[in-house]
Amino acid sequence: MINEVAPAQTAGSFERIQCQWCQSMNDKSALSCGACGAPLDIRNVVSESGWREAPRIRDMTEIHFNASTCQVEGEIVPTAEINLGSGDSIFFEHHVMLWKDEIVPLSVMPMGGGFKRVFAGMPFIISVANGPGRIAFSRDAAGELVVLPLHPGMELDVREHAFLLCSHNVAYSFVRVKGLTNILFGGQGMYMDRFVTSNTPGLVILHGYGNVFERRLAPGESIIVEPGAFLYKDASVTMQVEFQKLGSGIFGATTMSLAKMTGPGRIGIQSMYLHHKTE
Repeated sequence: MINEVAPAQTAGSFERIQCQWCQSMNDKSALSCGACGAPLDIRNVVSESGWREAPRIRDMTEIHFNASTCQVEGEIVPTAEINLGSGDSIFFEHHVMLWKDEIVPLSVMPMGGGFKRVFAGMPFIISVANGPGRIAFSRDAAGELVVLPLHPGMELDVREHAFLLCSHNVAYSFVRVKGLTNILFGGQGMYMDRFVTSNTPGLVILHGYGNVFERRLAPGESIIVEPGAFLYKDASVTMQVEFQKLGSGIFGATTMSLAKMTGPGRIGIQSMYLHHKTE
């Protein structure tokens, strides 16, 4: 790994520190980024091939969004505890909720394409929690939380069953990559959650199995990714199917379905993945 020092920037007569993960500016006395929780006193770690590690968020780190805060608790199976401000809300897959204050009301987000989502193994029930009050979330697996602040005008595609929660001011839908066979869907293809911001910023928190790495692709630059490793990408990154034939043995040739990712934009991968059953 190659270490790069996070720069301190000067704004007026006082110094500000730019977060190397989400690019947000922070006061020079801050130890972690207020927008994504990344430690500011740890160098950005990048491999020779251009992959950087997602920041390991310290236990009890607090993140701010809208009128609310998120505190990340635990390290092996991390929890996101949300203190929702009045007028704020978040949405999530209903089975990832860990606990909530009694006063926090829950509702269901109206969703289109219900049958398509069921057949695809996508969550067909998306729950909504409204503030004020506290509510916490976690997935039943080891890994790390990836906090992705979304600036106005951004589009993010996320693999199925990876998003933990999202702020209410982000539009939510899903898209399908036709022909991308993987074990999760028995040949139907890969479905992705799509998150889009308009004029206001938002926040998406993902759970990645194992470790999470991110790489920024230049315009026209492509890499080949095993579909199970894919975690998220900017919508500007295109995904196409690549079929690779692997020799011919006793039982005939084996074909591998891979994903060709072409920039510009970010792509995130996870070092392990689990198979999910349809709800």
